[in-house]
Amino acid sequence: MSKFQKKRGKASPEVSTASLPDIIFMLLFFFMVVTVLRDAEKKVAVSVPQATELTKLEQKSLVHHIYIGKPTQKYQSLYGTKPQMQLGDKIAQNVGEIPLFIEKHKVKLPESQHSRITSSLRVDGEVTMGIVQDVKTALRKANQLRVNYSAKKREE
Repeated sequence: MSKFQKKRGKASPEVSTASLPDIIFMLLFFFMVVTVLRDAEKKVAVSVPQATELTKLEQKSLVHHIYIGKPTQKYQSLYGTKPQMQLGDKIAQNVGEIPLFIEKHKVKLPESQHSRITSSLRVDGEVTMGIVQDVKTALRKANQLRVNYSAKKREE
């Protein structure tokens, strides 16, 4: 008989799962911290038009959205079916409320960034340009000259 024996079927060592709960909780906390919750409920239905030349906005904290469209089913009994303008989380009755909405946004930011604030118009494709022109005029009177139109990328 030989003095040396072959070790057959040697199994590889098992992977330790002791740190698995720690990894799971780290991922959970990461996603909880990184996730941004929507700050305003959409009360108007907006299907933005498609475009080919798009640029992404750099700093989202410097952007406030103005939605223009027909109220959703939930709010049609309250506001009717005519196109309405939503500033933040409330429906505006007229364009005269735009300067106050802009000032409320400016108060949250440092003075050095006031000139970089952008108004993003999210306008439904079915809305006539009359209300959009009124909003643009009110923005101009409020000295808000940076205006952006939101659109989706056109699929080819």
